[in-house]
Amino acid sequence: MIRIKDLHKKFGSQVVLNGLDLDIEEQGIIAVLGPNGSGKTTLIKSILGMVVPDKGQIDLYEEIVIKRWKYRQNIDYLPQIANFPGNLKVMELITMIKDLRGKEARDQELIEFFKLQPYLDKKLNKLSGGTKQKVNLVLCFMFDSPLIILDEPTSGLDPISLLHLRDLIQQEKEKGKTILITSHIMNFVEEVADRIVFLLEGKIYFDGTVSQLKTNTRQQDFERAIANLLSEEYVQDFKI
Repeated sequence: MIRIKDLHKKFGSQVVLNGLDLDIEEQGIIAVLGPNGSGKTTLIKSILGMVVPDKGQIDLYEEIVIKRWKYRQNIDYLPQIANFPGNLKVMELITMIKDLRGKEARDQELIEFFKLQPYLDKKLNKLSGGTKQKVNLVLCFMFDSPLIILDEPTSGLDPISLLHLRDLIQQEKEKGKTILITSHIMNFVEEVADRIVFLLEGKIYFDGTVSQLKTNTRQQDFERAIANLLSEEYVQDFKI
């Protein structure tokens, strides 16, 4: 599905990706984690073609994708911050995105799933943050693509909506899709992720399951296991 080889990216003098290698062949849920500045967003935007790497190769569906764009029709993407015109009504936005993508959409199913019927005629600038996020989730999931990338999908969601999101992600996984997630909500990650990819300084410091992470760090608590990856001892062992 995704093969990344020797990916490099600098912004000015700041090295963001430093020879990163990553293969994702399995279907399932892969959480891409790391502290701010670790390279998560740049990696995702490189896969999406929103950032052009300085060096390296990205293959998607066995095709080289750098400086090509049509492959993005097979990706559904939820950005961390979605900026849409505030004067648009919710249904107007959904219709506009459907027209732009030109693909069959299951928007009505997702509108019902997230209980958005009362908000369809409301303008986006009148919605709460949580309701806007539900709209963004509808826009992301309605095209039924084989690869889904979710950047902080839990932002602003109440506990019930969070449960709905978890159920929806599991349903998409059962359809045989590949789902990349970034999140700072560690209990959510622990519940849904089949694989953890942890980035630091533009490289992968850990790649494996939640249970493997706990074993490697000798921690039974997931948050403590993640914190242990940042310990001086672990970092020094990695650099050696």
